[in-house]
Amino acid sequence: MTDLAQAPAQDNKLSAAFPATAPAGEPAPAAVPQPYLLFLGDAADPGYAKTALGLRDWAGERCVGEYGLPSARVTTGLPRMTPAQARAAGARALVIGVAKEGGHIAEAWVPALLEALDAGLDLVSGMHAKLGDVPALARAAARTGRRLVDVRTPPARIPTGTGAKRSGKRLITVGTDCALGKKYTALALAKAFRARGLDADFRATGQTGILIAGGGMPMDAVVSDFEAGAAELLSPAASPEHWDVVEGQGSLFHPAFAAVSLGLLHGSQPDVFVVCHDPTRRHVLGLPDFALPAIEEVIDLTVRLGSRTNPGIRCGGVALNTSALAEAEAQGEIERTAARLGLPAADPIRGGPAFDALVDVCLR
Repeated sequence: MTDLAQAPAQDNKLSAAFPATAPAGEPAPAAVPQPYLLFLGDAADPGYAKTALGLRDWAGERCVGEYGLPSARVTTGLPRMTPAQARAAGARALVIGVAKEGGHIAEAWVPALLEALDAGLDLVSGMHAKLGDVPALARAAARTGRRLVDVRTPPARIPTGTGAKRSGKRLITVGTDCALGKKYTALALAKAFRARGLDADFRATGQTGILIAGGGMPMDAVVSDFEAGAAELLSPAASPEHWDVVEGQGSLFHPAFAAVSLGLLHGSQPDVFVVCHDPTRRHVLGLPDFALPAIEEVIDLTVRLGSRTNPGIRCGGVALNTSALAEAEAQGEIERTAARLGLPAADPIRGGPAFDALVDVCLR
């Protein structure tokens, strides 16, 4: 995929917004307040600002600006604003657009978050830690009447998976690792399906996707026994021609995060999957002792495990994240990968005929 700063502006019809799915009788969560001011904290590496960058690229019309601590070295390229300036420009919420390892809210961020509450902005977080568990934020929210919105909160009483066949068509993105383009690929495919006149929804499974789509299921916050059931709720029975394009999570080969990947695979029962891969990455992100699996290994294991709930599962092709490569290098990598595997390969953000061929095979 091309560098995020070069990603094309997207229209706002790439998916139908849908509420976070909940069992019958469960109240739907209140809508996330928008437009957004994107909070960059003290982030020094773009890899930790996926939420801010994803919102900029796929929901840019809902983002008025960015706000960060003086030590922040990451930027979305949006106007730099204080919370008061953003509120005057129409923002209704400050979204924490960065993540710390472990999903906690850094103590150094708290003064800036308090400033946002005092300026009249609600706070929105996709962290594992809850905003209301920070005493200073809880007190300030009560004093100002502002909302603390945690989108990484699954609905109550999720059932266990049944494995029962559901109508409709489904595609899921899977990866050789974490953080290499599964969300962007799913968004690009959903948009391409809709551009061809198909009834298609992007189904979000992580905090950034949920903020982009307007709802979804935070799979990594679901208790393991209910992962498959949560995926079944996320992508319910639909008309035979309807496509759900499911955002993948983690990797079946990841030493820490394979559980969520397997539950999502079983519960979504995909007819088609697309393997996402960064050709410049050699080992699992953050775990240098674990080599990245080959794409062929991912295809084989995904078919073997996915066929448990959908015997007809097949690989539609490969999405390559070529953001670190020049145009000629990227094109060569795409062509070599397609020739080696006998499957279409493309960078969904670069687009072009290679991506059109990937879409063709996914829909075959």
